[in-house]
Amino acid sequence: QVQVVESGGGLVQPGGSLRLSCVASGFAIGSYVMNWFRQAPGREREWVASVTSNTKKRTYADSVKGRFTISRDDPQNTAYLQMNSLKPEDTAVYYCRARGMKDYWGQGTQVTVAS
Repeated sequence: QVQVVESGGGLVQPGGSLRLSCVASGFAIGSYVMNWFRQAPGREREWVASVTSNTKKRTYADSVKGRFTISRDDPQNTAYLQMNSLKPEDTAVYYCRARGMKDYWGQGTQVTVAS
């Protein structure tokens, strides 16, 4: 059974950090581009970051560049999103997407940045 499960969300103060994890099962992420998206209340889902499968090239949305870092551990079948210097506008449900031969999404993890 294929699953993509995000974890690591929570409530954090502005300026704080969180590390999100995305664990895949039922398929190997090694040939997949791993992505993070987010969706804030009342807004459309937006792309946050990607890391490719072969060259491990990382790309970021301008809104998170310099603050967020995407990474992957293929033997552990896991991707990560390290989020630093968090701002209230980063509040959203964060989703992991594995895109390759097929397209898999997780159910999301809530991140709330508030004092």
